[in-house]
Amino acid sequence: MTTTRRTFVTQTSTLATATAASTLGFPLIAGAQPKSVKIGVLHPVTGALAYSGQQCREGALLAIEDINKAGGVKSLGGAKIEALLGDAQSTPQAGVAEIERMNEAGVSAVVGAFASAICLATTQAAAKYGLPHVVDIGVADQIVERGLKNTFRFGPGYKKCAEVAVANLHVLNTAAGKPARTVMIIHEESLFGTGTANLLARELPGYGYEVKEIIKHANPTRDFNNIVLRMKAVNPDIVIPANYYNEYALLVRTMQQQKVTPKAIYSVLGGAASSYKFVKEFPDAANGIIDCNHWYNPKDKRSAELKKRVEAKGLFFSYEIFNTYTAMRLLADAIERAKSTDRAAIINALEKSTFADHFMPYGPTKFVNGQNMGAQPLMTQVLKNDIKVIIPRDYREADPLFPLKA
Repeated sequence: MTTTRRTFVTQTSTLATATAASTLGFPLIAGAQPKSVKIGVLHPVTGALAYSGQQCREGALLAIEDINKAGGVKSLGGAKIEALLGDAQSTPQAGVAEIERMNEAGVSAVVGAFASAICLATTQAAAKYGLPHVVDIGVADQIVERGLKNTFRFGPGYKKCAEVAVANLHVLNTAAGKPARTVMIIHEESLFGTGTANLLARELPGYGYEVKEIIKHANPTRDFNNIVLRMKAVNPDIVIPANYYNEYALLVRTMQQQKVTPKAIYSVLGGAASSYKFVKEFPDAANGIIDCNHWYNPKDKRSAELKKRVEAKGLFFSYEIFNTYTAMRLLADAIERAKSTDRAAIINALEKSTFADHFMPYGPTKFVNGQNMGAQPLMTQVLKNDIKVIIPRDYREADPLFPLKA
């Protein structure tokens, strides 16, 4: 947060050179290439959210690599996309500072910035400069409900996710003879977790579920013993966590250690629930968890190809990677159609986007007030040490297991 302008510009220059020469693979020969298109890639790569931020950054760079290898922005004479990386340091204030610096550096647009609270701040800061901001993950609907003309979210918001999750929970529970009636929600304290919990608390009673308790925890939290002891006392049929990776993993592991076995752990935008990293590191704790979250179309071979590339780099193919990868391609498509690096022209192209050349389970893109109306989450479940889509039927890879056997 105390990075000076000189330091930022120096780091940006060094990074741009390194990215162009190695990551993006195009020669630095004066006059040999069209002017590059500078794009800000902004994520929390240090601090409490560092793992997810680093995954997002990787997704953006993979997309830039593919776009440039395919000929760059053809309508601009094959101009390459040049990434200017920023670190939001896991705080909204640092994210805003990076937007200011990226604006000074002359970026044409920004992709980021993972967490809802950070995205809320960065989109507002970018709006001052008419700077297009494509949101990759941030699910809080406030991000796209403020009338900001520069803001576009490709994925679904948490209202959509909560509605889909609760409706599908009711279908699963009804098919099983309605063994589950009570719910406990555990959520992280920021905009994402609090907003998700509030939506669930509003939706669940309408389907006949009793929300026994809602517990909020700080970020970071390194001990969930007291919360799990409370869970034992309440004894809910269903536990719904809504938190980021570290806290999610620790909560579920603590439940396993204390032998707390609800009828279902049913996540909505669970930070670790549909994570190959979590499944590999803690297979017993992850087993059977259901999640309503960002997910790719498992029947599209392009998703399998990207998954192999990511795993070949020693990384996990997480929603952060494939969401940001696709968000960057969405932006590149808009720049291609805008035939310009002008910010207003890019915003206009995004508004009119029908982007469909992707492997997400969406139809053609249609933005209304900055929200892609075709975006939808999928329901996954950890089964036999793997993650399978269970709902909807069009993308199903395995039949759901509900309730879990203790």
